[in-house]
Amino acid sequence: MATLQFLVAVDVTVVNVALPSIGARFGVGGHALAWVVVGYTITGGGLLMLGGRLGDVVGRRRVLLLGTALFGAASLAAGLAPSFGLLVAARLAQGAGEALALPAAMAVIVLMFPEGPLRSRALSVWAAVASGGLVLGFVVSGVVTEWLGWRWIFLVSVPFVVLVLAGVAALVPRQRPAGRTPVDVPGALLLTAGPLLFTLGVVEAGRAGGARPWAAPAALAGAAVAGALFAAVERRARNPLVPPGLLRNRPRVLANLATALLSAALSTSFLLFAYYLQDRWGAGPLRAGLTMVPLAVCLIAASVLVPRLLRRWGPRACVLAGIGFTALAMAWIGLGARLGVCGPALIPAMVLVAAGMGFGLVALQYVAVSGVTGEDAGIASGVQRAADQLGGATGVAVCVGVGFAPAVHGVDPYLAGSVPALAGLAVAAVLAWRISVPDAVTGQVADG
Repeated sequence: MATLQFLVAVDVTVVNVALPSIGARFGVGGHALAWVVVGYTITGGGLLMLGGRLGDVVGRRRVLLLGTALFGAASLAAGLAPSFGLLVAARLAQGAGEALALPAAMAVIVLMFPEGPLRSRALSVWAAVASGGLVLGFVVSGVVTEWLGWRWIFLVSVPFVVLVLAGVAALVPRQRPAGRTPVDVPGALLLTAGPLLFTLGVVEAGRAGGARPWAAPAALAGAAVAGALFAAVERRARNPLVPPGLLRNRPRVLANLATALLSAALSTSFLLFAYYLQDRWGAGPLRAGLTMVPLAVCLIAASVLVPRLLRRWGPRACVLAGIGFTALAMAWIGLGARLGVCGPALIPAMVLVAAGMGFGLVALQYVAVSGVTGEDAGIASGVQRAADQLGGATGVAVCVGVGFAPAVHGVDPYLAGSVPALAGLAVAAVLAWRISVPDAVTGQVADG
């Protein structure tokens, strides 16, 4: 399960450093290249809850095998893509494979370890692998792009996918399907279409003198319609994508909302780091990737340390600490770029991002899956992952779209991009302050 998580996490960020090489190969600019990044995360995030529900209904082992196989096939297609359109299509398919496989994988882990210290420790390992993969994606991208070419950032995943498939087939027990419960496919499609249209609208709005002035408002209007239709479908569905009982769990709802806002800032920080190191500092792919190594090391260290503090401080304090560290990092990035600092001067901000992710996301994951059972572990995991990915993808679209849009010409784009992220973190802090974990769960954590 950790190997699968690592592959998925790497694929979220592995393209960032390689984007200039991909653009040069296919002759496309920055606006089009944005789809290589957010197309994967939005499709994966939008379909994650469908994947979680399918795991609960038809069996986690079966969905794990299907999703992992799709992810591997799409990785191969991306590495061999002869055109930019096919590359984007392969990235969308990678996201769909992730959406099937990851909720089932997380549900296996949640059900394997009882609630309390053991589950806290297991989720910290899961988060450490994810965090390390996210940042090592930058390093892998730099090394592979420099020495082998950008296509290999996708192709290197294929043998590891084969390993995961063999491990799932051998080690994950078969599960009896829950029955022929209808699955809310329209809700999942609308949940995916809304963020995709919203991102398209933001990207089109950032074009300078575009030939399609109608594209941005049309896409944003389509996103609003998709959101309204999603709410209507969920109210009428016999088996809604998000069960009403899940929404009545106040700590879980607050944790998922805070996750989306925190992930928006964290994902934005990664992209701004990669842009700054190559655009302002003039580093090549390999040098930019290696500069991110301290962030990877600190992420893993923070994720290992957090379970002890989670038992001592409680989830809410850890979440607030993570939000505070991330806010300091975003302020550092914006002000550092405004002052024109060198690349290594951003390393303290990278350390703060590592602390923010390690403290904030681990604690939020714990709250989001507290009290789950065998019947709803998959959907609870899917909701949490969807909040993480959709929040990160739309956050990148908004923050980077605002920062680099012609409308803010004359303002440093890195500083302008940090402002909406800081606003989102302020809201996340208010939500986290109102999180209260049931006494039974808090006691189990403290007893560890």
